[in-house]
Amino acid sequence: MAVRIVTDSLSDITPEFAKELGIDVVPVYVRFGKEVFRDRIEMSTDEFYRRLVQGDVFPTTTQPSPGDFLEVFKRLAKETNEILVVTLSSKLSGTYQSALQAKSLMEGEKCRIEVIDSLKVIMGLGLIMISAVRAAKAGASLDQLVDLVRKAIPSSHSVMFFDTLKYLAKGGRIGKAQGLLGSLLAVKPILTLKDGEVTPLTRVRSRTAGLDYLYKFVASFAKIGGLAVEYATTPAEAEQLASRLGALYPKDHIIRATVSPVIGTYVGPHVLSVSVLEEAA
Repeated sequence: MAVRIVTDSLSDITPEFAKELGIDVVPVYVRFGKEVFRDRIEMSTDEFYRRLVQGDVFPTTTQPSPGDFLEVFKRLAKETNEILVVTLSSKLSGTYQSALQAKSLMEGEKCRIEVIDSLKVIMGLGLIMISAVRAAKAGASLDQLVDLVRKAIPSSHSVMFFDTLKYLAKGGRIGKAQGLLGSLLAVKPILTLKDGEVTPLTRVRSRTAGLDYLYKFVASFAKIGGLAVEYATTPAEAEQLASRLGALYPKDHIIRATVSPVIGTYVGPHVLSVSVLEEAA
């Protein structure tokens, strides 16, 4: 039986794309006061950003429970005896721990489960998952997929361009970018993930300069195995960037993705991001 693959919604793989890929996505939760929604399932991206900008209740987020993963594991165990789970960075969320706890509850089941902390988020994780799914469909074993994912993790890179860090600061996920807060009156920050934590790269003074930085970041890679452009509320700007990046990587193969509501809690409505998966040697 083929290996089944599981990730979480902060991979920014939408339910529609997940169905196409044949991958299971466990949603993280977003809360507005007493209202709780499953990421992308019970609240659309458009509705989320409308409430984020216009509402007076600031959202919070909650990791999936072990029970959420256990439900998926039990269902998949009827179809396969091998499951690979890859989660967002454990330094940003307890999702990895929830998956591990669910794995421990599957002891006694005739199903091997491997859980990996990607130390990534958004399409930095999503591109790894797409690569793993393709390998699984080609017949890769669970051990081969674990090896593929572990090798891909240091080859996956994401950069995010923000209008403001206020959402990241409010949400408590600002990490090593804390030092930028006092000097952002007229500049726009560009951040990345390093060792699973939010880390500052630089600052620019305009969105044009931000787009230029994202382009040059992608151009710095000699061999690209996968490329994604993500946005929250500016699809035309994202498409403009994707068209420009077509000079570096086939435009038709560039994944366009929207930043999920849970991620939107921390990045705000005008974020733009690129993720690159370096081609394996």
